[in-house]
Amino acid sequence: MLNEFKAFIARGNVVDLAVGIIIGAAFTAIVTSLVSDLINPLIGVVTGGVDFSNLFFNLNFSDETVYPSLAAAKEAGAPVFAYGAFLTACINFLIVAWVVFLIVKAVNTLKETMAKKEEAAAAAAPAGPTELEVLLQIRDALQK
Repeated sequence: MLNEFKAFIARGNVVDLAVGIIIGAAFTAIVTSLVSDLINPLIGVVTGGVDFSNLFFNLNFSDETVYPSLAAAKEAGAPVFAYGAFLTACINFLIVAWVVFLIVKAVNTLKETMAKKEEAAAAAAPAGPTELEVLLQIRDALQK
Protein backbone atom coordinates (compact mmCIF):
# COMPACT_ATOMS: atom_id res chain seq x y z
CA MET A 1 0.00 0.00 0.00
CA LEU A 2 2.91 2.34 0.72
CA ASN A 3 4.27 1.81 -2.80
CA GLU A 4 0.87 2.64 -4.27
CA PHE A 5 0.77 5.82 -2.21
CA LYS A 6 4.26 6.79 -3.40
CA ALA A 7 3.22 6.16 -7.01
CA PHE A 8 0.10 8.29 -6.48
CA ILE A 9 2.04 11.20 -5.00
CA ALA A 10 4.81 10.97 -7.60
CA ARG A 11 2.37 11.36 -10.48
CA GLY A 12 2.60 14.78 -12.08
CA ASN A 13 -1.08 15.57 -11.67
CA VAL A 14 -0.96 15.55 -7.88
CA VAL A 15 2.16 17.70 -7.73
CA ASP A 16 0.73 20.10 -10.34
CA LEU A 17 -2.48 20.39 -8.36
CA ALA A 18 -0.60 21.09 -5.13
CA VAL A 19 1.49 23.79 -6.82
CA GLY A 20 -1.67 25.30 -8.33
CA ILE A 21 -3.38 25.46 -4.94
CA ILE A 22 -0.36 27.08 -3.28
CA ILE A 23 0.03 29.65 -6.07
CA GLY A 24 -3.73 30.23 -6.01
CA ALA A 25 -3.67 30.96 -2.29
CA ALA A 26 -0.81 33.43 -2.71
CA PHE A 27 -2.57 35.03 -5.68
CA THR A 28 -5.78 35.32 -3.63
CA ALA A 29 -3.91 37.34 -1.02
CA ILE A 30 -2.60 39.68 -3.73
CA VAL A 31 -6.01 40.18 -5.35
CA THR A 32 -7.72 40.65 -1.97
CA SER A 33 -5.17 43.30 -1.01
CA LEU A 34 -5.53 45.00 -4.39
CA VAL A 35 -9.31 45.18 -3.99
CA SER A 36 -9.51 46.08 -0.29
CA ASP A 37 -6.48 48.39 -0.08
CA LEU A 38 -6.51 50.12 -3.47
CA ILE A 39 -9.76 49.76 -5.39
CA ASN A 40 -12.35 49.94 -2.58
CA PRO A 41 -10.94 53.23 -1.18
CA LEU A 42 -11.10 54.73 -4.67
CA ILE A 43 -14.71 53.60 -5.01
CA GLY A 44 -15.39 55.04 -1.55
CA VAL A 45 -14.05 58.42 -2.67
CA VAL A 46 -16.17 58.35 -5.84
CA THR A 47 -19.36 57.28 -4.03
CA GLY A 48 -18.85 59.66 -1.12
CA GLY A 49 -17.84 56.99 1.38
CA VAL A 50 -21.02 54.95 1.15
CA ASP A 51 -20.63 51.80 3.25
CA PHE A 52 -23.29 49.15 2.79
CA SER A 53 -21.86 46.75 5.37
CA ASN A 54 -23.72 48.40 8.26
CA LEU A 55 -27.21 48.20 6.69
CA PHE A 56 -29.58 45.81 8.45
CA PHE A 57 -33.15 45.19 9.63
CA ASN A 58 -33.97 44.23 13.17
CA LEU A 59 -36.10 41.10 12.83
CA ASN A 60 -37.39 41.32 16.39
CA PHE A 61 -40.41 43.49 15.61
CA SER A 62 -41.61 43.53 19.23
CA ASP A 63 -38.32 45.14 20.28
CA GLU A 64 -38.37 48.85 19.46
CA THR A 65 -34.71 49.36 20.35
CA VAL A 66 -32.79 51.25 17.69
CA TYR A 67 -29.29 49.92 17.30
CA PRO A 68 -26.67 52.35 15.99
CA SER A 69 -24.76 49.68 14.10
CA LEU A 70 -24.88 46.09 12.99
CA ALA A 71 -22.17 45.22 15.51
CA ALA A 72 -24.22 46.73 18.34
CA ALA A 73 -27.31 44.77 17.26
CA LYS A 74 -25.36 41.51 17.07
CA GLU A 75 -23.72 42.19 20.43
CA ALA A 76 -27.16 42.71 21.97
CA GLY A 77 -28.23 39.38 20.50
CA ALA A 78 -30.91 40.90 18.29
CA PRO A 79 -31.91 38.85 15.24
CA VAL A 80 -30.87 40.88 12.22
CA PHE A 81 -31.25 40.68 8.48
CA ALA A 82 -27.81 41.98 7.44
CA TYR A 83 -28.48 42.78 3.80
CA GLY A 84 -25.70 45.39 3.73
CA ALA A 85 -23.02 42.79 4.41
CA PHE A 86 -24.44 40.70 1.57
CA LEU A 87 -24.39 43.71 -0.79
CA THR A 88 -20.80 44.44 0.20
CA ALA A 89 -19.81 40.82 -0.44
CA CYS A 90 -21.49 40.91 -3.87
CA ILE A 91 -19.75 44.17 -4.81
CA ASN A 92 -16.40 42.81 -3.61
CA PHE A 93 -16.97 39.64 -5.63
CA LEU A 94 -17.66 41.64 -8.79
CA ILE A 95 -14.57 43.77 -8.23
CA VAL A 96 -12.38 40.72 -7.60
CA ALA A 97 -13.82 38.94 -10.65
CA TRP A 98 -13.13 42.02 -12.80
CA VAL A 99 -9.54 42.30 -11.53
CA VAL A 100 -8.91 38.59 -12.14
CA PHE A 101 -10.43 38.94 -15.63
CA LEU A 102 -8.09 41.84 -16.43
CA ILE A 103 -5.07 39.94 -15.12
CA VAL A 104 -5.94 36.80 -17.11
CA LYS A 105 -6.57 38.91 -20.21
CA ALA A 106 -3.16 40.58 -19.81
CA VAL A 107 -1.42 37.22 -19.33
CA ASN A 108 -3.16 35.77 -22.41
CA THR A 109 -2.15 38.81 -24.47
CA LEU A 110 1.43 38.40 -23.29
CA LYS A 111 1.37 34.68 -24.19
CA GLU A 112 0.02 35.45 -27.67
CA THR A 113 2.71 38.08 -28.20
CA MET A 114 5.43 35.67 -27.12
CA ALA A 115 4.02 32.91 -29.35
CA LYS A 116 4.00 35.27 -32.35
CA LYS A 117 7.61 36.26 -31.64
CA GLU A 118 8.62 32.60 -31.43
CA GLU A 119 6.80 31.82 -34.69
CA ALA A 120 8.50 34.76 -36.40
CA ALA A 121 11.89 33.64 -35.10
CA ALA A 122 11.26 30.09 -36.28
CA ALA A 123 10.19 31.33 -39.71
CA ALA A 124 13.26 33.56 -40.03
CA ALA A 125 15.68 30.82 -38.96
CA PRO A 126 17.21 28.83 -41.80
CA ALA A 127 15.43 25.55 -42.28
CA GLY A 128 17.52 22.44 -41.85
CA PRO A 129 17.67 19.72 -44.46
CA THR A 130 14.58 17.63 -44.97
CA GLU A 131 14.54 13.93 -44.21
CA LEU A 132 14.76 13.14 -47.92
CA GLU A 133 17.82 15.38 -48.35
CA VAL A 134 19.58 13.67 -45.43
CA LEU A 135 18.82 10.22 -46.86
CA LEU A 136 20.12 11.28 -50.28
CA GLN A 137 23.32 12.60 -48.68
CA ILE A 138 23.78 9.28 -46.83
CA ARG A 139 23.19 7.37 -50.04
CA ASP A 140 25.71 9.50 -51.91
CA ALA A 141 28.26 9.11 -49.11
CA LEU A 142 27.84 5.32 -49.12
CA GLN A 143 28.29 5.17 -52.93
CA LYS A 144 31.71 6.86 -52.71
